[in-house]
Amino acid sequence: MEKLENLSAASLGKEVNSGRISPTQVIEYFAHRIEKRNKSINAFVYTKIDDALSRAKKIEEKLAKSENCGEFTGVPTALKDFLPSKRGWTNSHGGVKSLIREDSYDSAFYAAMRKAGAIAFGKTNAPAFAFRGTTDNYLYGATSTPFNTAHNSGGSSGGSAAAVADGLISIAEGSDGGGSIRIPAAWCSCFGFKASVGTIPSVCRPDAWAATHPYCFNGAITRTVEDSAIALNYMAQYNPRDPLSLPRSNIDYREEMQKGIKGWKIAFTNDFDVFNIDKEICEVVEKAALKFQEAGATVEKVHFNFKHSAEEMGHLWCRSISIDTAIELELMKRGGFDLREEAKDEIPAEFFEWQDKAFASTVMDYYDFNLIRTEILDAQEDIFENYDLIVSPTTCCLPVLNATDHNTQGPETINGKKIDRLIGFAETFFENFTGNPAASVPCGLSKSLLPIGMQIIGKKFRDADVFRASRAFELLSPWDYAIPFNRKI
Repeated sequence: MEKLENLSAASLGKEVNSGRISPTQVIEYFAHRIEKRNKSINAFVYTKIDDALSRAKKIEEKLAKSENCGEFTGVPTALKDFLPSKRGWTNSHGGVKSLIREDSYDSAFYAAMRKAGAIAFGKTNAPAFAFRGTTDNYLYGATSTPFNTAHNSGGSSGGSAAAVADGLISIAEGSDGGGSIRIPAAWCSCFGFKASVGTIPSVCRPDAWAATHPYCFNGAITRTVEDSAIALNYMAQYNPRDPLSLPRSNIDYREEMQKGIKGWKIAFTNDFDVFNIDKEICEVVEKAALKFQEAGATVEKVHFNFKHSAEEMGHLWCRSISIDTAIELELMKRGGFDLREEAKDEIPAEFFEWQDKAFASTVMDYYDFNLIRTEILDAQEDIFENYDLIVSPTTCCLPVLNATDHNTQGPETINGKKIDRLIGFAETFFENFTGNPAASVPCGLSKSLLPIGMQIIGKKFRDADVFRASRAFELLSPWDYAIPFNRKI
């Protein structure tokens, strides 16, 4: 009972299932920890302790009857305060006061966690419309990495990653449209996995294809590879209402992750030959990538021949994801609420700038988007013809300082070169264009004790390969950093 925060979700679930601790005790323990620590990092925007305790008591009744409640029985989990995730709760669309609405459906993550026996505890912070790789907004403010609370947690699932990293929760919901699971996982020293397109159902209405340009994903942020593998076992389902949903396979990702990577060929790149990247990150990630050799794999540097710059491709991401948000704004306006006129001060100006560009786009702009997307796809497939995985840094810079105006963005420049401040500091959004599986694993700390993440990219629909490599690295280089847990409050 003294150190429940040190347990993984799987380990905590075993303790509850064994009867050594009750779900109610677990909820009370973490409620106290959140009350004590959350203010310093601003991970949770609200908690639902009474709901959690009610659910805990129902689980206790089932356990008393020797019912199997799942591998995460009694484990508290957090949901992202962006889109609806638990029917009857509320979301703010990422800290937009005028858009606070009741959740009309359960997310794929929450539905899976409930089936696994976990207990929803509250909602975590995110930026407005999840439109950037940092977490800050005008309603709730910035979320900090527990490693140094002056620095941002990354985004857009920053509240979830910070909560997991600080031991406020052991597993939390993320969504990833350009790196929103992997970026905060990197900046908070967590494990963050984005599945292949179609693996986890994404049911969007009224437009069933809304989450496809770029591909947007639901997923989990955890401290261990095992917890994420178990979560995917529950989340990977076929749903005919998702036009891209794949048939459910018989893969057990927890079993698959144990198989190792002996004989594999791994392609390594620090920058995809287009990104500007901090020198210290290059050194740490390259050293970490070479550890795969200890697991029997070969690691070789590779090169990419992109015709477009990282800034151009970052702008492409901003424009493409703005297609859906621009449509959303127009639908709101037709419904009688003009967000731009009635709540403009609740959302950063950068968001509206990209909405204007989306509205002004032509059919040829859409064609250009697909051309560059194809360029990225072909460049990666050229590598995958000879290699099993691509490994790179997750981000190009260390966690940035939180801004004082509640509008934290990435750095203006890296190595003296201008970058896109919304997403251009991360090497993650390529996989949202292509739909490949990808994870961020903690691979070390900077000299200033800030976390650094390494990205592992797999072939399309070979999600198990990413878990095998991630688990191999976890065994070679455990990331049980105690800095957040031991920080003074």
